[in-house]
Amino acid sequence: MDPRTVLITGCSSGIGLALAVKLAQDEQQRFKVIATMRNLAKREALEEAAGDALNRSLEIKELDVRSEQSIRDCVDSIPERHIDILINNAGVGLIGPIECQSIEDMQGVFETNFYGVVRMIKEVLPDMKRRRSGHILVMSSVMGLQGIVFNDIYAASKFAIEGFCESLMVQALMFDIHLTLIEPGPVVTEFEMKVYEDAIRGDYSKADPETADLFTHYYLRNSKAIFSSLGQTPDEIAEHTLRVLTMETPPFRHQTNQVYTPLTALKYADPSGHLVNDVFYKIVFQHDTLMQASLRAIKLLRWKVQKVQQGAKNLGFL
Repeated sequence: MDPRTVLITGCSSGIGLALAVKLAQDEQQRFKVIATMRNLAKREALEEAAGDALNRSLEIKELDVRSEQSIRDCVDSIPERHIDILINNAGVGLIGPIECQSIEDMQGVFETNFYGVVRMIKEVLPDMKRRRSGHILVMSSVMGLQGIVFNDIYAASKFAIEGFCESLMVQALMFDIHLTLIEPGPVVTEFEMKVYEDAIRGDYSKADPETADLFTHYYLRNSKAIFSSLGQTPDEIAEHTLRVLTMETPPFRHQTNQVYTPLTALKYADPSGHLVNDVFYKIVFQHDTLMQASLRAIKLLRWKVQKVQQGAKNLGFL
């Protein structure tokens, strides 16, 4: 079979870079990757990681998901506009008290995280419909299923894209097009670290002192511990995505971190919302010591599992 053409947005770093490289270096040569980014001046890291795959099974193009013209120019440059797989990965973050965030900042998050995805799908979907084949993946988040304190706007953008894809999914199936939401938990990337560092330096004078203290001295501290204990790497997310791409019948939703599955399931267990809100409130504000101890235990357990897996690989069992 000829390799499938894959267009990926947001490939200058993080998940997009790892995913572009993994697909381009696929031993079975199943993919031809078009890795896109808004600023081509940031292509060096991807070029270095791609190695021999560069200009063979991986091509780098400019694409800004905030611009319909940029999207159209990129898609038009592809032979016959033929895209078998569209992976919407480009995204931006925003954390903190909403009193300290401008409407312009909030709109910027939606321009990329929501409207960026909508623009991409709007451009590619008609061609897939005509061919009656294709697979569209969207890098969502567990925060598209369950809101997290001080992530109000980011979670809202992911909720919006989840609702959009849920609505579109049934229509897509009529044309034999698969639609998949990839839902990671915390992922340790330059993107996440920059959001965290910007938050540390932020001005929270517009918030009341209690809220500002909760964010700076409680949320940020615990957020760092959560990423350290539960965070996945971009390579792990790329591996999960590859598995989904090679399934005969891809799922509509795929969570990459099983630790979060029980928490998101609570929402569906109690439609009133009381159960999940009560659990999150107590975890965040009443059982801080227990949460910290649990995170340390999970971190130790994950370290041991990784050591065992590495040993098995070295011995040729995996």
